[in-house]
Order: sequence, then C-alpha cells, then structure tokens
Amino acid sequence: MSERSQRKYDSVYSKTVRAGKRRTYFFDVKETRGSDYYLTITESKKRFEDGGYERHKIFLYKEDFNRFMEGLNEAVDHVKNDLMPDYDYDEYTRRHEEYLARKEEEALETATSNPEVEVEETTKPAEVEVKKVEAEEEATPSIEKIEDDLAW
Repeated sequence: MSERSQRKYDSVYSKTVRAGKRRTYFFDVKETRGSDYYLTITESKKRFEDGGYERHKIFLYKEDFNRFMEGLNEAVDHVKNDLMPDYDYDEYTRRHEEYLARKEEEALETATSNPEVEVEETTKPAEVEVKKVEAEEEATPSIEKIEDDLAW
C-alpha cells in the first residue's frame, strides 16, 4: 500500500473515551487526499459471548460540525433540563475518578511492597494490572465489582 493511500487511514488526532466495562468511544480526526479533515466517531462494544467487538461509525464532515454540535447539545440539554433535572450527572465522573485513584493507590502499594515489580514513569497507574491478596479482597470491593458499577 502506498504512503498516500495509507495516509487516509491514519488519524491526525485521536481521543478515546471509556464508558464503563463494555463500551468505548473513539473520536478520530482524519485527513483527506485534498488536505481536508473529517471526524469519525466510533462506538465499540465488547461482546461477552465471543470476546469480539461490535462497532458503529459516524463520519462527520466540517460542513456539519456546527449543526451536529447544536443538535447534540439540544438533545442532551433536553434530557438534563426537562426530562431528568434532578439526576446527578456528575455521579459517574466522580465514581470513575475514585476508581482510578484506587487503582493508582493499589499500583503504588504493590510497587513499594514488592521491589521486583517495576512501574515505569510513562505507565499510567490506572493501567497497571494489580493482583490482590485474598484477605484484601474480602476487606475491599474488587476492581471487577467497581468496573461493573462503572458500566454505564
């Protein structure tokens, strides 16, 4: 594949948003051959039956950015202000931050209590896999339980 045809598949910017245990959203800015840009929004949902992923994509072009954002904001505002004004929309953000802080704390505890475990400075503590001792699992909720709680 030539460098020019490969370029259409490369993102010039990418943002990943985890949404619980099963869903992830990808926002990728891509460049066209004419040096124009467009956005792909991908929802990826993990299938538990076979471990595969189900993906849905939206291609959003610059001429639609403003109308898309206006429509999205109106729809979200309608839910937040008219349909569910008393709901705490920051709940999942707080829970996710608590989950990441707990994982970071556990990773640091593991690294300091076990000198054989190396934690690279470039590794985000939230991405470090931590194995718990059985007694510790009984005292605190498991990471799997927390991730299930975050599956929104």
